Amino acid sequence: MENSEKLTNSKEVIAYIAEQFPKCFTVEGEAKPLKIGIFQDLAERLSDDPKVSKTQLRAALRQYTSSWRYLHGVKAGASRIDLDGNECGVLEQEHVEHAQKALEESKAKVRARRKEQAAAKAAAEGDAKPKKVRAKSPKARNVKPKTSKLDKKPVETTRALSSDEVKVGKDVSVNMGNGNMPATIVEINKDDVRVRLTNGLTMVVKAEHLRS
Repeated sequence: MENSEKLTNSKEVIAYIAEQFPKCFTVEGEAKPLKIGIFQDLAERLSDDPKVSKTQLRAALRQYTSSWRYLHGVKAGASRIDLDGNECGVLEQEHVEHAQKALEESKAKVRARRKEQAAAKAAAEGDAKPKKVRAKSPKARNVKPKTSKLDKKPVETTRALSSDEVKVGKDVSVNMGNGNMPATIVEINKDDVRVRLTNGLTMVVKAEHLRS
């Protein structure tokens, strides 16, 4: 039953073909250059194998031949080999140059990715630092009540209105307990006086709460 289980990814396929053709493939160390057209040979030899499909073999070969250890093995003077490890001719110079270029590009991408990750990590650590500074801000807020108390002292110099001064249209201050608010008298009904605050709101207060 185990022999019929389908392989699920390229890593497993590479390990499997390295087991089946140890003179050609390897899972560690420098890999040898493969014969041109080896995919057809591989597909034919494993055509009746239920564990792998042609699509999986093609993907696994692409991953195998683009790995750094394989590209390192594609060098001047090296010979290509078939599935049984037989030499199939020396590498051409253009193939060597192509492998070297692919290797450099792959390494450059890895370096760039690592640089981006390091920059992102540094930025994340930098963003975390201001949060500690914000914790100090409540100290500054404690100063505000002190200044507000000082601002309220001049208001205490106001005096209560006389009955003659309570009339519509007069600008007054309404004693709100914790301070006086500027307002204008808009209506008088005995002791109840309707005033309009500077913010547009109206309210009814007793005449004794009005100040000049």
